[in-house]
Amino acid sequence: MKLPILIINFKAYGEAAGRRAVDIAKAAERVSRELGVNVAVAPSHLELALVAQSVGIPVYAQGADVESPGAYTAHVAVDNVKEAGASGIILNHSEAPLRLNDLARLVARARAAGLDVVVCAPDPKTSLAAAALGPHAVAVEPPELIGTGRAVSKYKPETVVETVELVKRHFPDVAVITGAGIESGEDVEAALRLGTRGVLLASAAVKAKDHYAKILELARPLAGR
Repeated sequence: MKLPILIINFKAYGEAAGRRAVDIAKAAERVSRELGVNVAVAPSHLELALVAQSVGIPVYAQGADVESPGAYTAHVAVDNVKEAGASGIILNHSEAPLRLNDLARLVARARAAGLDVVVCAPDPKTSLAAAALGPHAVAVEPPELIGTGRAVSKYKPETVVETVELVKRHFPDVAVITGAGIESGEDVEAALRLGTRGVLLASAAVKAKDHYAKILELARPLAGR
């Protein structure tokens, strides 16, 4: 995983369905190229292969719940997203939480498959536990701020600082990124000043009227770092 990084989660928003997912991903790719910064996108499973075939920036899966392909109706395997073209995966988002044992197995499988692994966690202590599983990054996201427009970097900076300190002390090879309520380039800049190595966000970019302009604003604080 190249750091610092801006990860844009498309969730299941209608604005990122079908070919619209490609349009947003291409806007992100343009920003990445122009600013020389790392931007990754995480489309829904339905658009994952299409987006991965359409852009050269990292494309992450939004999750997985089983390790290997098999008789798992309506489930998604780590190996499946790798085959679809994903270069990374987000696990344990607050909207798709996992049990600890399952999370440990999925992290191990994803790393073995060569995927960048980002594990989400709601608070510093849970982030520390997540870091112990060996992902490339932990994304601390207080769930009560997700989608509110109240940026974690402004409304709960102490959560970010404590997470950075804990993880860096015990697992220095695991990066800390943050998310929840990030809406502006100013919010991203604040997160980086708190010691994070990137930001995970969704609606600010996906629901923007001008995707390119908004992603450019959000990614600009990463330039030169």
